[in-house]
Amino acid sequence: MTDPRIQIYDIMACNVYWDFENSPMPKETHKMLVALYPTPDVAAPDMIEKITAYGPDGYEAAFANQKYQNDVKNGWFYTPEIQNYWYMVNLPDGFLKEGEYTIEVISKDGSVSRKSRVQDNGPSDAAVEAYLKNYDAIFESFSPSKAKPLGAGAGLKDVKLNWSVLSDFGGPDAFYVTRLAQASTPMNFDGNNLTMFDNIYVQRLYNSDPGAGKNRGEVIVDKELDPGTDYGYFVEITDANIGGDANICIFQPHQFFKTP
Repeated sequence: MTDPRIQIYDIMACNVYWDFENSPMPKETHKMLVALYPTPDVAAPDMIEKITAYGPDGYEAAFANQKYQNDVKNGWFYTPEIQNYWYMVNLPDGFLKEGEYTIEVISKDGSVSRKSRVQDNGPSDAAVEAYLKNYDAIFESFSPSKAKPLGAGAGLKDVKLNWSVLSDFGGPDAFYVTRLAQASTPMNFDGNNLTMFDNIYVQRLYNSDPGAGKNRGEVIVDKELDPGTDYGYFVEITDANIGGDANICIFQPHQFFKTP
């Protein structure tokens, strides 16, 4: 029997350079994220009263206890492979001030779980500078994409997604997280219905691999794709493969392709 209490595993409180195409979000944003330990015997959202983030100068942000939707950009995701829920809220209010941020989860039984981290904007500034300096070359490197579609005779197994990384251009080392889903636009890309999630955080934890995702410029899709289907993927750049160590996430533009 597992312990049904809500307990925080890790948090993120970091800058996000939001580079999704045709998005109402500004480029300089930030996010709050809290990942919970698995509760296989019960759905974690049913146990939670509220989740709040706190930070310097009276900073406060509330999490919505609902499934994450692209229009509101606030809510939970579920990772079935490890049976855990994680919550994220994306906020359009610019990059974070440096300092300590705390996320607090209050359960309906009155129990409280908290975790804190300190935001350092130095690594954030370096990553964004390198990304913008080499933007065109990075964007054009993605394959497959609308500009580089899969060939008519391409297979549906072991499809390779590849791109250039910041260190290819003399930029800082970074970590790369890839998500793939059936989608033809950014708005219908459903992070709760992924075809593939190259989860470097789980790889770091379960494989004891401190280099998981480091300067990763390709992934092989580990599932056979459906024929004649639109797929989209986006590759997130971050400066750490432990959530609480991350100061920046760069959400690169989605790439789309159709299988033959």
